Amino acid sequence: MPATDTEIEEARAAAAGGTEKRAYVRRIFSEIAPRYDLLNHLLSFGIDRRWRARAIAALRLARRPSGTYVDICAGTLDVSALIARQRGFGGMVIGADFAEPMLRAGRSKTPRASVSAVVADALSLPLRSGTAAGAIVAFGIRNLADLDASLREALRVLEPGARFVILEFSTPRTPLVRTVYRLYFHHVLPAIGRLVSRHPTAYRYLPESVDRFPEGGALADRMRSAGFTQVTWTMLSFGIAALHIGERPA
Repeated sequence: MPATDTEIEEARAAAAGGTEKRAYVRRIFSEIAPRYDLLNHLLSFGIDRRWRARAIAALRLARRPSGTYVDICAGTLDVSALIARQRGFGGMVIGADFAEPMLRAGRSKTPRASVSAVVADALSLPLRSGTAAGAIVAFGIRNLADLDASLREALRVLEPGARFVILEFSTPRTPLVRTVYRLYFHHVLPAIGRLVSRHPTAYRYLPESVDRFPEGGALADRMRSAGFTQVTWTMLSFGIAALHIGERPA
């Protein structure tokens, strides 16, 4: 069913941020949870698996293989499961997300002894300060109602010297790649997403939210302002995604 004008405006308003965003994001991700994994892999042609592996490698698990790691905006727990299955890992992963249906949809893929799925807001994580050996958020930080507060909260839970890794969509800089990408992202992807998910606006919100999210150096600056040091960022797959890394000062 095509989206109504009201539903389209609601998606655009949520992408722009403000008070509507939190409720909208929780609702749509709860509604698309059963088909979320299928659409992730389908719409990215499977490249998302490689991006996640790159992000997990950036966590440097070997530094503290028995530590506690936080998967923020964990969704269907793809990243949590991958961390738990890394060779030599003997710690615990806290998969936190405020949309319970997403966590429930992914629970079967995780080893229960090393992954704890927790219904929690990224702006108020259920961990004591300075206790996490690392934190990661994959394709979720642009959905948060307050980016700067979420960065400060991630910094709070990290132990000194621990890393925070952000994997997020971006916009390619090369004109030809950008043109093809925007055609796919703004027209093809929403149509396929609507058909498979049966949700009128969830995959219309996606490109809108990416367009409005700070990228590259702008996000790196926000991380530094929140207190992170050693901040770096790398473009992936011609700039379709980006990997940002920061550390809590030792």
